[in-house]
Amino acid sequence: MLIRNLLYFIKEAFRSICRNGWMSFASIAVVAVTLFILGSFMLLNINVEHVTNDIKDQVEVIVYVDEELDSSELDQLRITLVQLPKVEQVRFVSKEDALVNLKEQLGELMAGYEEQGRNPLRDSFEIRTIIPEDIPAVAVELQNIPGIARVDYGTDVVDKLFSFTGMVKWMGLAFMGGLAFTAMFLIANTIKLTVMARSKEIKIMKWVGATEWFIRWPFVIEGVVLGTIGALIPALILNYLYGAAVTWTQINLFFLPLVPPNAILGQLIKILLILGTTIGGLGSLLSMRRFLKA
Repeated sequence: MLIRNLLYFIKEAFRSICRNGWMSFASIAVVAVTLFILGSFMLLNINVEHVTNDIKDQVEVIVYVDEELDSSELDQLRITLVQLPKVEQVRFVSKEDALVNLKEQLGELMAGYEEQGRNPLRDSFEIRTIIPEDIPAVAVELQNIPGIARVDYGTDVVDKLFSFTGMVKWMGLAFMGGLAFTAMFLIANTIKLTVMARSKEIKIMKWVGATEWFIRWPFVIEGVVLGTIGALIPALILNYLYGAAVTWTQINLFFLPLVPPNAILGQLIKILLILGTTIGGLGSLLSMRRFLKA
């Protein structure tokens, strides 16, 4: 009995899709366009976050030590820095190594400074935190440690970077939430047109004693099918376009680190299909409520 009813529901759902061809096409088009925009923005938001995280991972605090510290005091200071709870990595840079690095960048401008007693630089520690956003707090903490002469982490640039990335993240989430709500609203109203076109049929089924769920199931399956097809189309298009975009970027904009397709597209396709089927099913249920109450 259950299998027979299920086959009947599926048969009626596909019959309705074929019979209401233009409305079915409209429903699929609404789902496809909306989820394409949503999926595109999800890819954009993920890559913006990936690029900003890559930049944030390069941000570090440079601690310049007091020139009067001897080797044992330097070792003790390094131990103190390593033991800080928010610190992930501590790297010592001697003033000789710092001069070599600076000479590689400035060339002949640094000629003669390598002579004994002419090096103007200090020994320093390069510190990275576990969470990049903790850098300002760690910098304040470092300033109170004895033996540290100066702390530098590019205050203005880093603070603006963290503020910008936080704003982009929340704006992206708000926009994606708005698109998902818009998709639900548009699909529910589009499917409502299909239900309205069959309102007489629904009333007749109620008059002959059909239960509400017996009436609902063909429409729910119809909505799920339309939503799945509507989600599959943008999923396939985005799969192709994003792969092509990453390949083009690797050749022409190799300095821009986009997320590899195999690390993101599988999950994105799953999300779009789940959204499409869920929105299609819920849209059908919401669209039928007032007709079943009549």
